[in-house]
Amino acid sequence: MCYVVRSILAGRLCLSIILACATPASAQEPTVSGLPQEQAVQNKTASCLEPPPMVRWEDYQGPFQKAVGVLGRKLERKSARPPRYKPGAVLCSLEPKDKFDLFLMDTFEPVSFLAAGFDAGMDQASNRDPSFGQGAEGYGKRYAADFASQTSWRFFTDFAYPTIFSEDPRYYRLGMGSFGRRFLHAIDHAFVAHRDDGTHMFNISEWMGTASAVALSDAYHPGNQPGLAPAARRVGYVVLQEMGFDVLREFWPEIARKLHMPFRGAREPQTADPPR
Repeated sequence: MCYVVRSILAGRLCLSIILACATPASAQEPTVSGLPQEQAVQNKTASCLEPPPMVRWEDYQGPFQKAVGVLGRKLERKSARPPRYKPGAVLCSLEPKDKFDLFLMDTFEPVSFLAAGFDAGMDQASNRDPSFGQGAEGYGKRYAADFASQTSWRFFTDFAYPTIFSEDPRYYRLGMGSFGRRFLHAIDHAFVAHRDDGTHMFNISEWMGTASAVALSDAYHPGNQPGLAPAARRVGYVVLQEMGFDVLREFWPEIARKLHMPFRGAREPQTADPPR
C-alpha cells in the first residue's frame, strides 16, 4: 500500500513542479547571482573530470531553503552531468570505495529517515504486519523494518551490483533540449545506465537490486504476500518511484533556480582554449 501511495505522490509532485519550471528548448541556462562557485575539476592522474562538489549545508539560506535543500542534496548526490563547457568530456568513474561511500551517504541522508517514517506510518494505518501490533511499539517495529528494507535496496543498487557489473549508479542529467526529450531521458534511465567506462548498458542494478531487496524484505515483513506476482508488483512500484526521482533529478536545476537555491554545477567555467 505504501509503495502505491508514494508512487502517486511522487508522480503528482513531478508533474506539478516540472510543468511550472520547465523552460523552452531554446532557452539558455542563465547565470544565477549569489550562488557558490562550483565547477568540475580536472583529475590530474586521469583523462577525466570530477563532478562539481555538493552544495554545502551553509549555502542554503533560511529555514525554507534548508528544508527543501534536504531533498535537493539527496537528488544531487546521485546526479551527474558532463560539463557542457567541454564537449566530449568524460566524468571520472566511481571506484568500489566511492560506490560504498555513496551507499552510506544516501542511507544517512535526513530524507531517508523521513521516508522510512512515512512508510511506517502507512503500514501502521493499514495494519500491515499485524504481528507488530499497534501503538508506539508497533510503529517502532515497522519503522525498523522499513528502514532495513530501504537500506538493503540502497546497498544492492548503489554498491553491490554496480561493483559486480562495473556500472555507474548515478543518473546522468541531460540538462538541454525540449521538455519531452528530457522527460523521456529520465524515464529511460530505468532501462539504460552507464558503465564505469562511460558506455551504455542495461540498468542491471536497478532491476536486480530491487528484486533482491524485495526478496530480502520478506525477512523484515512477515506480513508480505507470498508468491511471484505480489513480489513483481512490489518491484514495479519501487522502479516506478525511482523513475519519479530521476525526473526530479533531471529538472532539479530549473526547480532550484525558481526557488533561488544553489545547486550542483550552478556555474560552469569557460575554457581558456575552447574546443574547435
